[in-house]
Amino acid sequence: MRAIWTGAIGFGLVNIPVKIYSATEESNIGLDMLDKKDHSRIRFKRVNENTGKEVQWENIVKAYDYEGKYVVLTDEDFKKASPEKSKILEIQQFVKQEEVDSMYYESPYYLEPQKAGEKAYALLREALKKTGMVGLGTFVLRSKQLLGILKPHEDVVVLNRIRFAQEIRDYSGLNLPSAKSVHLKPAEVKMAEELIKQLSAKFNIEDYRDTYSDELMRVIEAKAKGKKVTAPKMKVVHHQSDDIVAQLKQSISMSRKKAS
Repeated sequence: MRAIWTGAIGFGLVNIPVKIYSATEESNIGLDMLDKKDHSRIRFKRVNENTGKEVQWENIVKAYDYEGKYVVLTDEDFKKASPEKSKILEIQQFVKQEEVDSMYYESPYYLEPQKAGEKAYALLREALKKTGMVGLGTFVLRSKQLLGILKPHEDVVVLNRIRFAQEIRDYSGLNLPSAKSVHLKPAEVKMAEELIKQLSAKFNIEDYRDTYSDELMRVIEAKAKGKKVTAPKMKVVHHQSDDIVAQLKQSISMSRKKAS
């Protein structure tokens, strides 16, 4: 793995020199776009919408539409707005992990201590484990200020990027039903609770896999060998009743049969 950031964790008066590595990789299959006629690769051009002519990179500027008028921004403008570059990931406070809503989570990174920081790294990791807390702080990556939490995961300290509150959209404009408006009955809620209990199990991420990518690769390999692949038939399920309680009862019964 290649480090994407080198710096230090600021833990009170203790500095822990670390390197940051991406903890994830895409499971999608990389596909190219080709011309249907001769399978030549498709290339995209940056075109002036008024003249239809291609524009070279050196002639392209960035701008913001401010009240119907474009304000062109220069490299100097971006520098003026950039956060102060620092190689310190400063832990500003410690919070309970459950206080951070999963909606804010974005990207995970692994933190590796450099030789001078191995003991302090282990100390922070074990202290986080003992207290059940996570460290909250900001850092600068690629000239952008980011917010993140530090938490232990087995032997590694993980930095989870989290979104700022201003990045989460307000949902008040959505047409959402209240329990009263849809005349939700206590019996219906109780049956739904029963179904949830029936389907409850201890979470294990290893039980889940991106099966679509696997199946797509199977199709690609078959076509490469000249084999014909048929698409699976879609199954349409017909419910005998529109009564939600009856559907819940049937779901609970099916769940019990599977468990037995």
